[in-house]
Amino acid sequence: MPDVILETRDLTKEFKGFTAVNQVSLQVQRGHIHALIGPNGAGKTTCFNLLTKFLSPSAGRILFNGTDITSLKPAQIARMGIIRSFQISAVFPHLTVLENVRVGLQRALGTSFHFWRSEKTLNQLDDRAMALLAEVDLEQFADTITADLPYGRKRALEIATTLGMEPELMLLDEPTQGMGHEDVHRVTALIKKVASGRTILMVEHNMNVVSGICDRISVLQRGAVLAEGSYADVSRNPQVIEAYMGSADNNLAGAHG
Repeated sequence: MPDVILETRDLTKEFKGFTAVNQVSLQVQRGHIHALIGPNGAGKTTCFNLLTKFLSPSAGRILFNGTDITSLKPAQIARMGIIRSFQISAVFPHLTVLENVRVGLQRALGTSFHFWRSEKTLNQLDDRAMALLAEVDLEQFADTITADLPYGRKRALEIATTLGMEPELMLLDEPTQGMGHEDVHRVTALIKKVASGRTILMVEHNMNVVSGICDRISVLQRGAVLAEGSYADVSRNPQVIEAYMGSADNNLAGAHG
């Protein structure tokens, strides 16, 4: 049996009679980069919100390392090692890049609200913060005000702050959305780099990204799993091609749906 870090069993979410996620059973293997893909409206983001406990399921179960986490709150699963990086860059724009990572590290220390402490007490975190910036190729931007960073670099900073929480499982929501080609390439390479020794589950539209770095892909359509396997497997699946392109005569490789 594969080493499964995250599993869902018949995960379902209904909104006033509309079934957004319909009996989804996933198995994410430890050490994999696993992608959730599918056309718009397929239920990817709703599924992600269930996994990170921002929504409660109508039915089904979620297990992390074999433990049922279905009823837990977002903060509880974060402490267990499931950390989500948000679709919109969740950084403090008027702090420097180094200060942003330090805030993330401070949160991990549990001293986030010790406002009376001298800022110097945070200097102990600088070495760790710089190491994280080096991991995402941002050390040269340490003193840059975050608002002045290019968009792709902000996503790299967000990944650095996520790494500061020491995730066992990283959930990336549309990590390359809205990026130009150069940023997409840089962030894709970064995801592959930080995946070493970690597990990543990502929602992604860009098929070039998915084909380049993902070990396994789950395709959703109308809230249900349509197909699963390697990119080579799912890209040749006539049902998947039809879901994306409306016709099985087209090639999925060009689809960015």
